[in-house]
Amino acid sequence: MTEKNLKDAYAGESQANMKYLIFANKADDEGKPNVARLFRAIAFAEQVHATNHLKTLGDVGSSLDNLQTAIDGENFEVEEMYPAYDAVAKLQDEKGAIRSVHYAIEAEKIHAAMFTEVRQAVKEGKDADLGDVYICPVCGYTAEGEAPSTCPICGVSKAKFVKF
Repeated sequence: MTEKNLKDAYAGESQANMKYLIFANKADDEGKPNVARLFRAIAFAEQVHATNHLKTLGDVGSSLDNLQTAIDGENFEVEEMYPAYDAVAKLQDEKGAIRSVHYAIEAEKIHAAMFTEVRQAVKEGKDADLGDVYICPVCGYTAEGEAPSTCPICGVSKAKFVKF
């Protein structure tokens, strides 16, 4: 029971973290920087809670193990979760959900491939040889090295990509 409770708490804290970060961006858009700052501060606290729960569950391993966990998660989303969600969205003719799921599944394929490549370097005892990483802020498309002139998934311009 305690393990299930910690997993549920981890899920709830993780969702709160993301929700508050999204709320912070909305507050920024509305010209409310102090509201945004409060949302970001509390989001960090929720991240601390989620981290503690995940560590207590024993689900934080070595980078090699963590990369495999990430690969498995991305592949599950691509192969099972999002195809099922897409089928339901199409059946119900939910255009926004269809678009959102399409964006996610296409980006997740790239994420799985990138994690797989990086995992090989870690397996060889090295750090990843990784250039700049660019993320499309609309669909999550991910590119290494250089952002495309337009996003191949959603068409957003290169200028809007976020560099990491």
